[in-house]
Amino acid sequence: MNVKFNVHDMTIFQQQKDFIDTAIVPLVHLDFSVPQLLQSSAAANYLLSLTNYIEQQFKGRVVLLPPVCYTVLLRSKELIQNVHAELQNAGFKHVFYITSDVSWRKLGEGHTIIWMPPIPLESMDINVRTSILEEQLKQIMPQMADAWSASL
Repeated sequence: MNVKFNVHDMTIFQQQKDFIDTAIVPLVHLDFSVPQLLQSSAAANYLLSLTNYIEQQFKGRVVLLPPVCYTVLLRSKELIQNVHAELQNAGFKHVFYITSDVSWRKLGEGHTIIWMPPIPLESMDINVRTSILEEQLKQIMPQMADAWSASL
């Protein structure tokens, strides 16, 4: 059962709240400046592909939320705190923020920020792409498993 942020899946989430205890939040940096536009869009593509892949692998345990898009001026501790408070109030026991922006490591102290360097997936064959996403998931899984086991 895939659980994404849409009406159908949120109905399932409400019914299965005891089992679906984890939110995945992609943090996507928007930068439309000429030198950064392609890099920003490639990082966003990578992040969305990766978080979709994670959600597929942990069906029935996680909800993939829409990306939180921000600019340099909106990147702040308050942004993470506000999103986190909303998700805790919704009943999520675990919230994993996944980003390609290294500055969130410091800004998100006290939260589970998973930083992954962006990999340009757009020109890759689907099999190579899947293989890379599998390798990335292997790096992320221990962090998720540790958080889940700590709450038992």
